[in-house]
Amino acid sequence: MARNSNKISVTSEVGTLKRLLVHSPDSGLGKVVPSKAQDWLFEDIVHLETIRRKEYDYYTKLLLYFLDPKKIKGRLADVDNPENNFNFYKPGHADFFRSDKVVELQWLLSDILENHEIKLKLIASVCAIENCSYQTQIDLASLSSVKLATVFISGSTSAEVMLFPPVPNLIFTRDIGIVINDYILLNKPAKKARTREALLVKYIFFNHPMFASYRDNVIEIPDTWHHFLLPKEGDDKKVTLEGGDIMVITKDHLLIGLSERTSQEAARQVINVLFEKNIVKKITVLKIPKKRDYMHIDTIFTQVKRNIWVMLGNFSRKSIKKEDADPVQRILEGKRKDDKIEITQFRKKDPSDPIKFDNLEELLIDISENDHGVKGKVKFIYSGNNEFPFDAREQWTDSCNLLALKEGVVLGYDRNDKTVEAFKEAGFTIIHAHELVAKLESGEIIAEDMEDTLITMPSAELSRARGGFHCMSMPLWREDVE
Repeated sequence: MARNSNKISVTSEVGTLKRLLVHSPDSGLGKVVPSKAQDWLFEDIVHLETIRRKEYDYYTKLLLYFLDPKKIKGRLADVDNPENNFNFYKPGHADFFRSDKVVELQWLLSDILENHEIKLKLIASVCAIENCSYQTQIDLASLSSVKLATVFISGSTSAEVMLFPPVPNLIFTRDIGIVINDYILLNKPAKKARTREALLVKYIFFNHPMFASYRDNVIEIPDTWHHFLLPKEGDDKKVTLEGGDIMVITKDHLLIGLSERTSQEAARQVINVLFEKNIVKKITVLKIPKKRDYMHIDTIFTQVKRNIWVMLGNFSRKSIKKEDADPVQRILEGKRKDDKIEITQFRKKDPSDPIKFDNLEELLIDISENDHGVKGKVKFIYSGNNEFPFDAREQWTDSCNLLALKEGVVLGYDRNDKTVEAFKEAGFTIIHAHELVAKLESGEIIAEDMEDTLITMPSAELSRARGGFHCMSMPLWREDVE
């Protein structure tokens, strides 16, 4: 298979998106119960059909219009016809859109399960993780590859029978791996609820034909020896890494977040292996508070354009506009202790002599000016328009977790009103997904012509899953930023 037929290359956060890996909400999301929600990393139970038909399906449509329009252009009325049972959006159905640009993880899994040896290995591995009986292992071997892929993800063989827990976080494909230039870094989830995800994805990247010519470029992080013998204070020696804590700034510069999900030991190993393989020249580590509010670095900032960033004002040099706070009060209070961030930049030529940054804005300005060659002013758009309490409320619902379809055209939730207001003030066009889809279909708007636009997405249920569109995407190929 020619390497260019399934090109993998990511050298920025804002280059035009050409291919990405996603996973449509599956039936497992509808089986999250209140007593297990937090164990499965959900803050609340969500309504599956609302997520599917009124929210995520709009995400799918927009991705197809931008990346693979031939799959949907001229077919919108047909694919959205309830009489067709929405089969266009169902990975296990023959009428599924099956794009090689908007790539569905579930059909990649079903593809590799056609190989009998891989099928038996995965069944044995999943059954070992989930402590299944030997009879269950035998029964699973009799299922078709399409059905087995569904079972591995949803945990269910039927509406009534659940063999093991679902993996509802699989919709957040950002966390399972990251493409750095033309390498694929496999992640190690911090939470037990995501163990099965990591196993399935590992088999996909090492065995699916789509990644065959990149197999030697798949990087796994080994565990450190004996870490399990250490007391709890030794948790930092555990190797945990999630994609929400990795940002590819340029082909030479990578960001790694140390958070509640990514450990110091994982960062150390990633830095060493990327420098040894000469994949990047500098890596900046951002140590953020280990708080559920933040989770990953992409929950507190993402890039919109080479010279524009959206971020949470808590990490700004400016004071938050707190209600009833006068200048003296803001100065005396200073920065909240739990909002401290430590930034260290390592360079391949001399890792022992790192550079320190005082705050997040200083780093992002440096990136825009020195990595992207920006000559004018670097602009910041703040969560909740930097107004208390909207800054914190809207950051919680992923106001800072935006996905760039191309430079300056980003997807975000419609519920974050003050952040939307801040985008307007920064000169961005605001258009809702409902309106945009109709105009893309009619030809009134051409995706390639769009500039400086925030596309607001329906979000009543999706936002309750605690992840935005940056989380719900694993870019496989972006065009280089000029």
